[in-house]
Amino acid sequence: MSIATSHGLAILAMFFISTIFSLGDEIADTMPASVLMALRFGAAAILFTPYILWRHGIRWPGFSGLWRYGLLSLLSTIFFWSMFEGLKYTDSLNSGAISTTIPGFTALYTAILMRERLGRYRWVAILVGLVGALCVVFRGDPERLLALELSKGDAMFFGGCISMGLYAALIPKLHRGEPVPVMSFWIMVMVAAMFVIVANEEFVRVAWGTIDAGVWGALAWFAIGPTMLTFFMIQSTSLAIGSTRVQSYSYLIPAFVLVFDWASGRGLPTAMTVPGIVIVLLATLVIQRGVVVESSQTVAAKS
Repeated sequence: MSIATSHGLAILAMFFISTIFSLGDEIADTMPASVLMALRFGAAAILFTPYILWRHGIRWPGFSGLWRYGLLSLLSTIFFWSMFEGLKYTDSLNSGAISTTIPGFTALYTAILMRERLGRYRWVAILVGLVGALCVVFRGDPERLLALELSKGDAMFFGGCISMGLYAALIPKLHRGEPVPVMSFWIMVMVAAMFVIVANEEFVRVAWGTIDAGVWGALAWFAIGPTMLTFFMIQSTSLAIGSTRVQSYSYLIPAFVLVFDWASGRGLPTAMTVPGIVIVLLATLVIQRGVVVESSQTVAAKS
């Protein structure tokens, strides 16, 4: 996979992920978060099975694979549960903005676990992105920022982002050379199983007859786009260009969410949030500039 293709797939993956916030906000109250996620990941694993059988076959991963996939699945489960449970108490734009903290956590974990040198440009981008995210979450109001007026949903999802940062950093470290689709498949299966265990009797309590077609349509999209395809794209691009660079594109998520919210008739946020959106977009440009500069310096040093 070329570098340009990897960057393109990383952006597309974040585009898919951004749809979760707007659509998830619409369906979060229809059933418990654990049930929603069990259906989502269960469907994704089922849809992915024919491809795995055709290209790689399904083989028992052994205890080595089980603990590696199990750890990644646990971190992923925490993230997605906190996202959908948090959407019951906050809005899609806040959640999208909070997700931009993931690159910072990924960078810290990667620096520790992989000894990856991030360089000044990427550190600047991480800090700039965090400032933009805070500006959006607190609607550009310094008094709210100083008072740390986070909703229950904001705080919940922030904890999930800490978990996802570690997930992204661990992908290259826990990869043992197996095909990326195989790794993605087992993680999806384990995440689905974990959500089934968490949901337990919640399945019985859901009034299945009252669930409308729009909810099933959203779940179908979640299974295909933001789950099955995105898992594959994030893991393959993380191996190609590094976890920190991939996660840096999550700075685009608030802008994508803003467009989706506007397209669905929710209108635009207050003008005070616009600077935050602009700052977040600038963070992406800064980090990509840093990648180019660092690559040029590396080539110059070798020559």
